[in-house]
Amino acid sequence: MRKAFSFIVLCAFVIVLLGNAQKTNAQTCNPQELRPCIAFLSSGTTPSMACCSKLKAQQPCFCGYAKNPSLGQYLNSPNAKKVASDCGVPIPKC
Repeated sequence: MRKAFSFIVLCAFVIVLLGNAQKTNAQTCNPQELRPCIAFLSSGTTPSMACCSKLKAQQPCFCGYAKNPSLGQYLNSPNAKKVASDCGVPIPKC
């Protein structure tokens, strides 16, 4: 009986962890997080550390952003490529 109870508790714990991991991944891709980069994307000037930090955090989302008609044009712009390069963040081929 104790082993069965322990197994059920362990299963419940794993389910909760997986659910939280999925929520975290879903919340990670948020183009609003790139706000610190707006001025640099517009001007092509050297980005701030805050911008580079946000770019690195949002890097896994770039392909999703590129497929979005309202965001893709910005990701593929010459200034975006320059800012990403200045930050050492490669833009993936999607």
